[in-house]
Amino acid sequence: MVKFKKFGLQTVALAALIVGTPGLAQDQQSADLIVVNAGRVFTGDTAQSDATAFAVRDGVFVDIGTDAAIETFRGDDTQVINADGRTVIPGLNDSHSHQVRGGRFYNLETRWDGIQTLEAALDLIRTEAVRVPDGEWVRVIGGWSPYQFEENRMPTVEELNEAAPDTPVFVLFLYSKGFLNQAGVEALGYTSETETADGSRIEILENGGAILHAEPNPSILYKTIGALPQLDEDDMVNSTRQYYRELNRLGMTSSIDAGGGGHVYPKDYVGTRNIATNDGLPLRITTYLFAQKAGTEAEDFAEWIANNEVGKNEDTHLVHGYELDGAGEFLVHSVGDWENFLAPAPDLAERAANGQDPRGDLHEITTMLVEAGWPLRQHATYGDSIALIMDVFEQVNEEHGGFAPRWAIDHAETVRDTELERIKALGGGIAIQDRMAFAGEYFVERYGAEAAVAAPPVRKMLDMGIPVGAGTDGTRVSSYNPWPSLYWLVTGKTVGGLQLWDDANTLTERFAHGDIDEIEFQRSLGDLRSRKS
Repeated sequence: MVKFKKFGLQTVALAALIVGTPGLAQDQQSADLIVVNAGRVFTGDTAQSDATAFAVRDGVFVDIGTDAAIETFRGDDTQVINADGRTVIPGLNDSHSHQVRGGRFYNLETRWDGIQTLEAALDLIRTEAVRVPDGEWVRVIGGWSPYQFEENRMPTVEELNEAAPDTPVFVLFLYSKGFLNQAGVEALGYTSETETADGSRIEILENGGAILHAEPNPSILYKTIGALPQLDEDDMVNSTRQYYRELNRLGMTSSIDAGGGGHVYPKDYVGTRNIATNDGLPLRITTYLFAQKAGTEAEDFAEWIANNEVGKNEDTHLVHGYELDGAGEFLVHSVGDWENFLAPAPDLAERAANGQDPRGDLHEITTMLVEAGWPLRQHATYGDSIALIMDVFEQVNEEHGGFAPRWAIDHAETVRDTELERIKALGGGIAIQDRMAFAGEYFVERYGAEAAVAAPPVRKMLDMGIPVGAGTDGTRVSSYNPWPSLYWLVTGKTVGGLQLWDDANTLTERFAHGDIDEIEFQRSLGDLRSRKS
């Protein structure tokens, strides 16, 4: 088991505290802040690989260099931080997350991220069950793996009943299954007769409680989350503010938000928008719009295209502070293949045989977006799904003599070489996340260890010159903490310590040489010399 601390590794991204651009003129006025005694300040500039300190004034980097050079910026009121030999890096960008939704729910959730024993996780349930007001729930909404626990297992409903006999509890494991204690089942009114969508089911237990199964359709999990009490607007703003500061604490200064199920634009974005248009966000957020309901995608996108401007910044405190940047990660539901390795992969050909039209649906929406000049991205876990998506994207490109200004495939755990070539030829990118770090054991159980050695084939993507974005996919199918994701990239291991990747796929060598600028997506953050506040 990998022992991550609950709230991140001891390594601190000190440069993430600063949002600014260095002025290269050697202005010797005193700085507001200097950071000295770093083992290394990573700038992205190989000619400046020996930097150990930097100075900041008015939110702008004014110089980067040796400790002696930066000491000249010390004044009577200068804040001085001794990095104590640590490596200082630029703030992290998460290229695929669900941060707006994460902020919406943050104050309502109990998090198991990084908890090392199941008993400690259950203790949190016991504590929260006493603390929450009447009518509220204890909810653990993803971000954990049973293999992070010393016990190497999930909780039982009996344990949840014991931990919270009178308070409703819902524990979500990724988008694979959920656990309700007896009080939760009673509060929701679930019975063995409760209807669920195809591919979802409710298992009512004799001793009280239920297990919700996504097989592989997660709609019953979304439905349950949506049925729980929500925050009002003021509390949502507070929750979002707390969550974004948590991301800052972990070294994150920007994130690309991929929408999300059960998360409706614009009403569910009010927390983030409120902060952006008033005090200003503490990190940059770029959003993509996610179609919420199968069958109404065209109506949704027609309305969004008509009433929104791509690239408009609603946070004047930051360049690219809060922008709508395109469509996705679900363009159409008939193409969605989810990410549940406890169940077989969805068969899109079977859907077509049963009357759905994945190709036609995707062609309609992609055409709308290309004609509107919108960037786009599409969720795809499996190689067969990516092949179908590329058929449609290439067709639209041929029909219009061009494609979206920016586009990407999200996830791509089992993408094949042929589709990598097609993605590159059409000018696309790929956004990868550490879902395998949280569900890799189940992937190996279903598909075998050999299939996992390059799932996804990140080194091959980079070597081919495909733009690749690293991220978390937090907060449900993985943790929002970026450090387990970076650990997965450089070791190829799950949070439970299972070795998935072979040496040919890990990024250890590239990271050791500071060559991390390839892991970017969409809009490069640049290096310390070119970042703007």
